[in-house]
Amino acid sequence: MGATTDKKSAILLLKDGTVFYGKAFGKIGTTTGEICFNTGMTGYQEVFTDPSYYGQVLIMNNVHVGNYGIKNTDVESDGVKVKGIIGRNLEEKYSRFMADESLQQYFEQQQIVAIDDVDTRALVAHVRVQGAMNCIISSGITDLAILQAELDKVPSMDGLELASVVSTKDPYFAGDPDSKIRVAVLDYGIKKNILNCLVERGAYVKVHNAKASFEELESFKPHGYFISNGPGDPAPMDYAVKTIKQILALDKPLFGICLGHQLLALANDIPTFKMHHGHRGLNHPVKNIISGKSEITTQNHGFGVNPEAVRASEKVEITHLNLNDNSIEGIRMKNKPAFSVQYHPEATPGPHDSRYLFDEFIDSIIKN
Repeated sequence: MGATTDKKSAILLLKDGTVFYGKAFGKIGTTTGEICFNTGMTGYQEVFTDPSYYGQVLIMNNVHVGNYGIKNTDVESDGVKVKGIIGRNLEEKYSRFMADESLQQYFEQQQIVAIDDVDTRALVAHVRVQGAMNCIISSGITDLAILQAELDKVPSMDGLELASVVSTKDPYFAGDPDSKIRVAVLDYGIKKNILNCLVERGAYVKVHNAKASFEELESFKPHGYFISNGPGDPAPMDYAVKTIKQILALDKPLFGICLGHQLLALANDIPTFKMHHGHRGLNHPVKNIISGKSEITTQNHGFGVNPEAVRASEKVEITHLNLNDNSIEGIRMKNKPAFSVQYHPEATPGPHDSRYLFDEFIDSIIKN
């Protein structure tokens, strides 16, 4: 069924001039950001609250979104982080006895502008060919010239540093303070279930602001370091690369995920690049070339590490490859207990094929 009772019209305008018309959903208004798409069939609430999506307008590939409602605990952060949502059938009615409210109510509370009744198959095919670009959604403005003028003001994601925007302002703790395993976390936009995966394995963690100094991190007396996921371009994050280099000099175990993977690469003089349209979804195949096993992975990234530079590096080696496009999905340092993956092994919702990486990280701390 339609999203709202009044069926108010909405417009989606892409940077290349392509226009889609649909129906308003969520907050009535206007929003902008870089368009991207997610191929997962479930877990929309976890996706919406993932800080790595900050600054982006998300196309949901799955036809029905909102059909099992909203549960207040199914979140990865303190609120919705996407700038806008595009769907084929954004459902106001839902069927789930544990749900707390509808998607429409949730978007209204979170001030999220969305557009419903869009041919998302055609839109995703367009983005796959033309690449990621900025867009604008509006259910309040119908003049395309005005929308184009607003869209022209939106900065490119290429070169945009956003991690410090979504990072925690004040440090906080999780886990048992008496644990013999202490992990210092650099928060560039961390997901709650990453912390859960560390705590479940016995770690006591302190989560630090993105720009926390090396001295502040060391004052926690950690046994290992975790470098989190997050939004934006890693290339301008000189402050993070500097800190990671200082951490690596300690020879303590280090584990990076997504943006953390890219930053570990940069700390080893391996450049990053903006992908044509990125990887986002719960169904991306990755091969662990150390074990020979394949994993179905959860991903959310629009930047990657340079494959030629990784292969030419004397300091790192490749551990995981994407089976769709052969992009680099995992690396580890040859002479230090540091490794990273491009995808999300915490995978909430699943599949949980890759959670062994948290075990390996904790094991490396115990053995170090």
